[in-house]
Amino acid sequence: MSENDSQSNEISVGWNGLTDVGRFRTNNEDAFLALNFDAQEVRYLGKDGSASMDGDDFIFAVSDGMGGANAGEFASKIAVDKITELLPKTFHLGAMGLDRGCGQILSELFSRIHKEMVQMGTYYEECRGMGATLSLCWLTPSVMHFGHVGDSRIYYLPKEGEFTQITEDHTHVGYLFRQGKITEYEARTRRDRNILDQALGGNVQRLDPQIGSVVYSPGDRFVLCTDGVTDGISSRRIHSLVDFPPARLAPLNPAERLVIDAKQESGRDNLTALVLELG
Repeated sequence: MSENDSQSNEISVGWNGLTDVGRFRTNNEDAFLALNFDAQEVRYLGKDGSASMDGDDFIFAVSDGMGGANAGEFASKIAVDKITELLPKTFHLGAMGLDRGCGQILSELFSRIHKEMVQMGTYYEECRGMGATLSLCWLTPSVMHFGHVGDSRIYYLPKEGEFTQITEDHTHVGYLFRQGKITEYEARTRRDRNILDQALGGNVQRLDPQIGSVVYSPGDRFVLCTDGVTDGISSRRIHSLVDFPPARLAPLNPAERLVIDAKQESGRDNLTALVLELG
């Protein structure tokens, strides 16, 4: 293969992220994470950037903390600690021919985060009832593996195809919507829409994360966001803002468009968006 062929086949990823406290809250319990790693080390990435995927895997995630005095901050720290502790080890497993599969690794990761949050809620009064959503994308050079708990979301926008929500909202309202018993507008406006059936920590006895994977192509995109965004704007509006923004928002990057527009429409909650594009 020539040098030019090698360069043309090289996969890259670009990302934009933004989190905002919203219009009515005084603290931000949302968080997002961007990092890449190999067998030796983990490197934290900025909120905006692009990089080649040659030799590295990438992690992107959003989380919405709840309960306890500093739930969002605790949840983020626990998640980051466990991600950076566990995932680099998978490179060694793969090199030794002992790859257990990314799905099993993500299940173990979510289980560890859940267990530590439950323990902190048991040992520390200020953490009692603490929990968090987590929607995570693990990008390898050809496949995006994902793990998800709660009502944050991951959307998939292929270069050729339809804009699709690939995660399920772990709420009773989300179940009713998937069954066709209520409309998306009703799901976004019901008073009980934020009551979670699944979360990391909290009072969840049996964690059952959604684990899956998507084989992607250059030009495809993924959108991760917390419920502060989806409370304010519909899935169709999210797609429109990414691909066909109005003139006033066109100069902004996609994550800024989503957060600013959703904040103007609602802003009742903290808002976080993270948009990935495969090059």
